[in-house]
Amino acid sequence: MAAFESEAAPVVDVGAIVSDLRAVRRDWRQSQGRSLEPGGRELPSREVLNDVLTDLRGVLFPMRLGPPELRQEVEDFYVGVTLDKALHALSAQVRLELQHSARHAHLGPRDVQARTDHIVREFALALPGIRRLLDTDVLAAYHGDPAAHSVDEVLLCYPGIHAIINHRLAHTLYSLGATMLARLISEIAHGQTGIDIHPGATIGSGFFIDHGTGVVIGETATIGERVRIYQAVTLGAKRFPLDADGHLKKGLPRHPNIEDDVVIYAGATVLGRVTIGRGATIGGNLWVTHDVPAGANLSQARSLDNTPAPSASAALAA
Repeated sequence: MAAFESEAAPVVDVGAIVSDLRAVRRDWRQSQGRSLEPGGRELPSREVLNDVLTDLRGVLFPMRLGPPELRQEVEDFYVGVTLDKALHALSAQVRLELQHSARHAHLGPRDVQARTDHIVREFALALPGIRRLLDTDVLAAYHGDPAAHSVDEVLLCYPGIHAIINHRLAHTLYSLGATMLARLISEIAHGQTGIDIHPGATIGSGFFIDHGTGVVIGETATIGERVRIYQAVTLGAKRFPLDADGHLKKGLPRHPNIEDDVVIYAGATVLGRVTIGRGATIGGNLWVTHDVPAGANLSQARSLDNTPAPSASAALAA
């Protein structure tokens, strides 16, 4: 007993630490031009958005991603109630983002509310189209993976499908102007699956990410229809131009264009505003920084005499 008592926690002046942390927060808020007046949370909540996403997945796929006790005879009732709940929660989060950005955009409360209502309304109207797109993604995964036994297995188990559900929701919000919420939604999927898709990326129907861990798709990437990529593929930027003040220029097209029916195998890196032509195949672990013509087949495989095959750049030059 005496030995146990001798292991008491060290004495800490908690009050002093709290005071120092308050001073640090005050200095940060002053440097950022933020109000020092007491008030509530000013930014969207990742936790609330995670709950919204759970509800939206159930709305989109009620009998597979909805509650386990759900029955088909009350499916529409569940979808209606859950959608209403999700949209109310989403509206509050959109308003927080717009109020945060209103300090720089000089928007008044009425403008913030009007934009919030517009974003949430247009997002809700987009949900049937999102569901149709996701159906093509699920079918692409099922037909593209010989290990898949059913479309239900794909929807329930595949991290690529989980990530693309989040992306299609996030991309819609991004396009409507709720860019911070969109980024939070994409980062929730990133943390859960290891697949990092920026919500600004434009992705066509029938998209399949096999395995998925380590995939990175940049903000201005465009991906056509029926594209298949594997784990550790990067569709990234080659360089980051600076403005006259030495700051990174934002929003410039800097990521690849991937045309229809392209396959990119594991570990390949495609950088810059290059175009991978329709039906091309990019082999594993290639580093591609130039346009690839339609139908090309790039590979690093070795021949039977162990002579390395040409590099991607050499193959293109040939």
